[in-house]
Amino acid sequence: MTAPGSGRTLSGKCFCGTVQYAVPDEFSYALICHCSNCRRTTGSAFKPFAGIERGKLALTRGADQLLVYGTPDANDTHCRRCGSLLYSVVRAGSYVHVTLGTLVDDPGIRPTRHIFVGSKAPWFTITDDLPQFQEHAVTAAPPPA
Repeated sequence: MTAPGSGRTLSGKCFCGTVQYAVPDEFSYALICHCSNCRRTTGSAFKPFAGIERGKLALTRGADQLLVYGTPDANDTHCRRCGSLLYSVVRAGSYVHVTLGTLVDDPGIRPTRHIFVGSKAPWFTITDDLPQFQEHAVTAAPPPA
């Protein structure tokens, strides 16, 4: 792990390599989301992601191969060929949530909390010590101890 804001540019790509992107190692936050939408779009128990201003993510290959679910200002962006979820456009189009699993390079940030644990998969157990929030970390308090 490198310190955030190190001036490095990280690369990322989908499973098949058709879509590739570059993003500076300047993420504002990193979270693990357990909401039902993130579980369905990833096919997993949760979605680990890092948030950054939308204009900082640059598609370097395959921009014409994107499959977008949603609107220009709120969507999940996948590779049309292999289906990999690359990022989600959020916050009225001003940010992207880059799925950490699509990064080729090691980012200088690590997830700091779990969000939407109130709707997590019942078969999954969170085993780390990160704070857990029933809903979004911005709007909800952590569960009682």
